[in-house]
Amino acid sequence: MKKGEAVGELISHGKKITNIFQLIGIHENDITKSIAWAMCQCPVFMQRIAEELFHISVNPENVRISYQEYEKEKGITDLEITDDEIFYFIIEAKRGWILPGKEQLKLYSERKSILQSGVANKAIVSMSECSEEYAKVYLPLKNVNAIPVKHLSWRKLFELADASISASSNAQKNLLRELMEYLEGIMTMQEKNSNMVYVVSVGTGNPENCKLTWIDFVESYGKYFHPVGGGKSGWPKTPPNYIGFRYHGQLQSIHHIEDYSVTRNLHEHFPEMPDEELEIDHFVYKLGPAIRPSHVVKTGNLYATGRVWAMIDTLLTSDTISEARDITKSRL
Repeated sequence: MKKGEAVGELISHGKKITNIFQLIGIHENDITKSIAWAMCQCPVFMQRIAEELFHISVNPENVRISYQEYEKEKGITDLEITDDEIFYFIIEAKRGWILPGKEQLKLYSERKSILQSGVANKAIVSMSECSEEYAKVYLPLKNVNAIPVKHLSWRKLFELADASISASSNAQKNLLRELMEYLEGIMTMQEKNSNMVYVVSVGTGNPENCKLTWIDFVESYGKYFHPVGGGKSGWPKTPPNYIGFRYHGQLQSIHHIEDYSVTRNLHEHFPEMPDEELEIDHFVYKLGPAIRPSHVVKTGNLYATGRVWAMIDTLLTSDTISEARDITKSRL
């Protein structure tokens, strides 16, 4: 065995652990601890973050990172980061496609630590799955008590970690690669190893004020959209790995979801849709090539608009979608 090679496997809750950050966990507090540790151990990464937020150069040796600081009537912060000379920022991390609320941002802006700091560069920083473009539109406040509110996505942190590797030591390189693997795992992405298909019904009708039919979106654009799930809607909260479409009484195709975005204005993706802001977020999926059943797979015992989950092999070998659903349930 070579020096430094792993011995055996570490399994936690049925999943293989490949780096230390996965062992810490994936809840919001776990994420902030992981980010803090990476910044503390990898000075180039700390520098990159400061440059991204403030366009300044900092000395990482002077940086102090405080985890979960409490102040009476102002709550608990996730992270407070400062060098007491040039910058001070507070991080609020969220799991998933979520932004902090107006009241939370106001409370953070009123904390003595940041108000009384004499540094020139201050910020309250939101961190979550949300893209920077989305955050620019939907952050409830852009400035509070003269403190700018900024946003860094997990994707942006991934890119900053990647950009930090070349100038880091070997130990730091390894840690940054582990952080990148960890960040990929907490992003709202498909379960890459999942063979589950989310089968939806699409019809010949049209969305309101749009000439395209629901089938047109799939066949002409190679895309599909639906509300981000939550509550009793029944729609997924995270994008599936595969999506299947049924219409004309049978399963027509299965597609791998190659990419996705979140929006409240579908006109940005489909010019035929009204240029208006919706009340809730929608996933827009980019569909991969169609996988077609080799035989007719009828709908079976499903409601006209019913949506079901089924394993891909059951859909391609069963006579009906409802049969594939039932076989999947019995396996699980």
